Amino acid sequence: MRFEGTLVQWNDDRGFGFIAPEPAAPKVFVHFSAFAQDGRRPQLGDALTFEIRPDSQGRKQAAAVRRAASGAALRPPAGTTPLRTQGMQGSHAPRAPRAPRASGISARLVALIVLCVCSAGVYWWSANRMGAQPALSAPAARADTAMPTAPLSAPVLLAPKVSFRCDGRKHCSQMTSCAEAKYFLQHCPDPRMDGNGDGVPCEQQWCTGPGAP
Repeated sequence: MRFEGTLVQWNDDRGFGFIAPEPAAPKVFVHFSAFAQDGRRPQLGDALTFEIRPDSQGRKQAAAVRRAASGAALRPPAGTTPLRTQGMQGSHAPRAPRAPRASGISARLVALIVLCVCSAGVYWWSANRMGAQPALSAPAARADTAMPTAPLSAPVLLAPKVSFRCDGRKHCSQMTSCAEAKYFLQHCPDPRMDGNGDGVPCEQQWCTGPGAP
């Protein structure tokens, strides 16, 4: 015997629900496998015809469920609480994949990579700077060692500045030193200080020794 009723509760994820028979009677459990395979998912408010058969435990459930000839979806009776509202018409469409949540792992990984790159750059810069300093100082050291040291020259003894001048004196008695006598003998006119003409003036007064200036 077939009965008429309305689908008042439906859990599409688990594939079962309840039918409210007409006239009013206790709701009947219905499983998705009891529906005719017409490619359309059950929807709340569907007008159905069905049979009642016991399950393996003797409980009543709907079987050979078909949609009413009109195919109209009726509003579920007042006071019913749907387990899950099936809002899509026609065949059950697959759920759209959820957008992946932003993961903090990627951000931490990027930060770690940046930190490693910065550390490597600082190490490389420090190593090059430390290596360049000995390289620069080595040629300078070699240049210092290769450059011969100029020998120290012996101090030059400057001859005392002569401030003699011809002032008309001619005789040894008028001289004050051997050097002055030699100056007058060589530079002044008519000197009378070299009696023997050997070029040494005033040999008895001033230029007495062989090393006299």
